[in-house]
This record gives sequence, structure tokens and C-alpha cells, in this order.
Amino acid sequence: DIAVANYVADNIGIYFGNGDGTMGSPVMHSTGSGSAPCMIAVGDFDNDHRLDIAIANFGTNSVRILLGVEKRSFASQTVLSTESSRPVWVYIIDLNNDTALDIVTTNYGTHSISVFYGHGNGHFSKGSTYSTGYDSFSSAVVSGDFNKDGKIDLAIANYGTNTIGILLGRSNDTFEHQRIFSTGPNSNPYSLVVGHLNDDNVLDIAVTNYGNKNVGILLGREDGTSISPTTYSLGSASPYAIGIADVNQDQHMDLIITNKGTDNIGVLLGYGDGSFRNVIMYRTGSSSTVSLAIDDFNRDNRLDIVVANSRDNTVSVLLGYGNGSFANQTTYSTGFRSYSVAVGDFNNDTRLDIIAAHHLWDNSVSILFGYGNGSFANQVTYLAGTVPSSVAVGDFNNDIRSDIVVVNRDNNTITVLLLYDRGAVSNEIPFAPSDGAR
Repeated sequence: DIAVANYVADNIGIYFGNGDGTMGSPVMHSTGSGSAPCMIAVGDFDNDHRLDIAIANFGTNSVRILLGVEKRSFASQTVLSTESSRPVWVYIIDLNNDTALDIVTTNYGTHSISVFYGHGNGHFSKGSTYSTGYDSFSSAVVSGDFNKDGKIDLAIANYGTNTIGILLGRSNDTFEHQRIFSTGPNSNPYSLVVGHLNDDNVLDIAVTNYGNKNVGILLGREDGTSISPTTYSLGSASPYAIGIADVNQDQHMDLIITNKGTDNIGVLLGYGDGSFRNVIMYRTGSSSTVSLAIDDFNRDNRLDIVVANSRDNTVSVLLGYGNGSFANQTTYSTGFRSYSVAVGDFNNDTRLDIIAAHHLWDNSVSILFGYGNGSFANQVTYLAGTVPSSVAVGDFNNDIRSDIVVVNRDNNTITVLLLYDRGAVSNEIPFAPSDGAR
């Protein structure tokens, strides 16, 4: 299944997969008036073995969480305040190894990140905030153990200062001050991924440099530092989101990039030594792709791609052939401008569904339930918050159902939607504001 954030429409859409690479019509979920959802993430926040959804709402300065319940439904929404931070990215990870998923947001308005530790029941701690530097305009965050000390660290794309920041994890649920690595003058790094790009058992970073129209590769060292970046040009394309996976089944990691404004996605096939082939472009129509997710939507053991199209109010599914190439896109309407997309099984039918956050207009998220054949049903919408900007999925209350968390940009909150059986969503659950910057 696939979830898409619709920034303009203030909702997310979930496309439930048919199992053959097609999707049903989306199920829409509002994220609230003015929420502008710009990012979605998926995880099991309440440990009930059902996927939940987290949505970053740029308009309401919040993260909204949808806890999954029965098939295609969600339980009550939980709203986590990020004060006046303007969150634009939400990331889900168990930071402290307590089997409860935690939430990390990047805060564009306050040049910081916020960390919310999960209790394993769909509730979270007050947010702890870490500065990323004056005018950093942090746009994305990912995690990994970069110095091989057994603790989870964070890597942040700092769009405004042309850097990647590394926060090394401590043993007491805190992080060290940020270490800075340059991505080059005027590079404006927007999104990043972590993986083993040269098979040396040390984590590496790939970053989209929106300003310089290239992808940068920073190969890691065992002390948590990295080698100066090698870049790969994307021509006239402005790279935005990035994903990492082995799309041609050669045991080497490849990179997939959405290109905002140029209506295509790029694929960089890896050699396994930290280098890549020249980029291959795939058209997505007049769409302006801004977010992506990678999974197997038609259960053929070949990876497929879903992208959020911010300009034509759709999501696109590109089914993979397993050799690094992809079929022409199939588009599904979300009704509103989709800004963030995530994937999970929201109705426990073993078929992947799609969720999308609508960044403006109706403050909602859409769910498109999948048929398991690569096609999806019409969207179902859920209210999320003000200007939902980012969405993620996880089981936040340990009920083995997927829940949703949404970041709401304009009211500085985070919304949690708990999933019931059959994909129904519960009401919102409020959270206290976050602390000041550390």
C-alpha cells in the first residue's frame, strides 16, 4: 500500500495495493485546516503489529500520528507540538533500543531537530530540541551508527548552510553537539540516505544537492567522519528526495532521486565501490516529483517506486523489472497537492497501501488501499492538522497495527493517527510542547 501527503489539500491519501502492481482509489484522511502536511513516515508505534502513520504538518507546527486498528481504519489522532518550529520532515527509529519507536523532526523555522521518545503505547515524551545552527534550515534527517560504538547517531541535511550535520548518540538518550561536513558552496542539500555504498562495513551518506543539481556521495570512516564528497551531475534536474535500494538485484546499493520541476525521476546504479553509473531518467508527466517510497507493490520480488506529484495532485507508481529499469507510470488521483508519501499495510491484508499528505487546502492525509497486484483503490481521507508536510508510518502503541504520524507545519504540532482493524482511524491525542533548543 502507499500513503501520500497532500500539502495544498491538508490531507493524506492511502492507496491500498491490489498485489499485482496496481492500486485502488485513495482513502483520504484530513490533517486539519491549514496543516500543510509535507512528510509522512510509517511504523508500529504501539506494538500491536499494525502499521501507524506519522505526518509532519508544516502549517500547524506539529506532528500528527494515526494509530492503525482494524482493516483500512485508524484510531485516535495524537498531536505533538513542536512550538513555532515549522517541521518539514518526520523520521521514525528506535533510538534507545527499548523496542518502542521514537520520532525525529527537522524544524525549518527554528533551525533545529526535535526528538520525541515513544512509550510503546502510542504516547510520547515531551520533545527535546537540538540546534543545527543559525540559518541552517534543516530539511531532512536519517540515522545510523556512524562511529560503530553501538549507539544510534543522526545525520541532518542543512539546506541553508550547505552542510551535513552529524549528532553522535550518547547512552543517556541525548546527543552530542553537531559535527559539520561541507556539501560544497551553494549546494543546498535537501535530502539524504544512509547505506553501505562501498562494502567496507562503514556507513556512507548520499545527499541530493538541490542548488548544484547533483548527488553527493560521502564515504564514511570508522570514527564517524567522512571523505570529501564525490558528486554526480543530474544535468538540468533539481534533485529533491532520494531513496536507496538494490533495484537491479546485483547486490550493490542503487540510488533513486525525485527531480522537482523537471517532471522525472533519476536512477543511479551502483558499482559497489562507492561509484555509480551515469543517471537514467524516467518521465513522470507534468508532475514535479517531490517525495518517493520504494517497495514491492505487485509481489513479484522486484522493487517498485511510488512518487508524490505536487503539481498535478497525484501519486505515480512505477513497477520495476528487476534489472534497474521501470515500466511507464500509473497515476492515482489524491484530489489535492501531494507533498509526502509513505508505504505500509494499513488494513492487515498483507498488501501494501499508500499514504499521502496534502500540503495545503484541506489539511488531510489520503490512504490508497492496495490490491496486491500493483493497483490501488480510491483514496480515503483523514483530517490531520494545519498544513501537513511530512508523514511516516510505525506501530506506536504495540497493538500490531500500522499507525501514522504527521508533521503539521503551520501550527507547530505532530499528529498521531492510531490504526484500527480495516483501516479506520481514531480521534486525535494531544501532546505537550517541546523543550527549547539544546
